[in-house]
Amino acid sequence: MSTITLIRHGQANTSAQDEDSYDNLSDLGRQQATWLGDHLDDTGEHFERVYCGTLRRHRQTAEEMRAHTHAEIIQDPRLNEMEFFTLANLLLDQQGIPLPKNREDFVTYMPMMLSKWQAGEIQDPYETFEQFESRVWEAILDIDQGRGPSLVVTSGGLIGMCFKQAMRLDVTAFSRTCMAIMNTSMHRLHRIGDDLSMTQFNAIPHLDRPDRQFAQTHL
Repeated sequence: MSTITLIRHGQANTSAQDEDSYDNLSDLGRQQATWLGDHLDDTGEHFERVYCGTLRRHRQTAEEMRAHTHAEIIQDPRLNEMEFFTLANLLLDQQGIPLPKNREDFVTYMPMMLSKWQAGEIQDPYETFEQFESRVWEAILDIDQGRGPSLVVTSGGLIGMCFKQAMRLDVTAFSRTCMAIMNTSMHRLHRIGDDLSMTQFNAIPHLDRPDRQFAQTHL
């Protein structure tokens, strides 16, 4: 039976305040992706299909992983991340809620923002919460219809949405899942009966050693 392995991109520009500035891997992000590629080579992991979003950080991660050595990389915009900074700046302009300044602020900010987005309390977003949810699951179901194990290089919010759909999570649990997802972590969807189930979450075997603990990043 086929599986879908989801990879979050490497660490991006952590000082960014907008979508374009964020969308570029840091030096550490490139190293994380290289180590992941080495791990896949060492373990003999095989993928017959490879997909990624169209964002720079997705393509850069796939390149550093050498994902093209498994199969031709298919870029699909449906695998792109929700636009956190776009939504956050709308919240700032419309409701005066400032962007989080540190990880501690982010922990309370993320569920608040996602709840407002889902409830339609952010005016004129680039897409609705429901549109994000439906395009993500549509892309995953399309990939699931193909033959052979697949690799998908994408973002934490999209992986979190897969968990939301597969495990019927509410928006608070969805936001907590998103915040837990580490850079270049591996996640796996597997069809069990009629449903896609999450059978692996947040695996980082390529970083799980003392000399690489510094590279275990969330932001």
